[in-house]
Amino acid sequence: MHDIEPYYHWRDYYDTAQDEHSPFHGQEYSEFHFSNKIYNHYIHPQWDNFGSSTLYCKILFADYQKQFVVIELIGEWNDTLHNDIMELKRGLINPLIDAGIRKFILIGENVLNFHSSDDLYYEEWYDDIKDDDGWIVALNFREHVVSEMQKARVHYFVNVGEQYNNVLWRKLKPFHLPGFVDELIIRSLK
Repeated sequence: MHDIEPYYHWRDYYDTAQDEHSPFHGQEYSEFHFSNKIYNHYIHPQWDNFGSSTLYCKILFADYQKQFVVIELIGEWNDTLHNDIMELKRGLINPLIDAGIRKFILIGENVLNFHSSDDLYYEEWYDDIKDDDGWIVALNFREHVVSEMQKARVHYFVNVGEQYNNVLWRKLKPFHLPGFVDELIIRSLK
């Protein structure tokens, strides 16, 4: 796992450490000092810790004018044992909502498992943004993770499912991604 880096080709467009609205503003990153672990596996030092011991993130891009953010995730999303959604909501999502973000794109290719609890934090997150035409989309999550999210009724608040998988998001510029996702949402409603 230590070889898996967050997507870095958008660094010319955005740097979370330079973003004064980011919870990771001022963060200094090492390429060589590995300190964060998921269970007993070290992860690449470019991943950010928002309070969970099993799930880490990287804000790949944020646009406060267009009110969207792209967040890549790695690890195990465990609401049962670690209440990861609470940690995610409090440590990462709330500061972004306070800064004006209303559209959340979560990249889940490196989320290995999902263990549910209740859906209250997902509902709270959705309620915080729905009046401003906001949405939450889970892109490219593994099939078994999507299945577990749907069993837990997360799909009532987060756009997740087959239509949001196999998206070639890396081929897009970051500022084109929300328009592309808007079209996916509209197609899924038809």
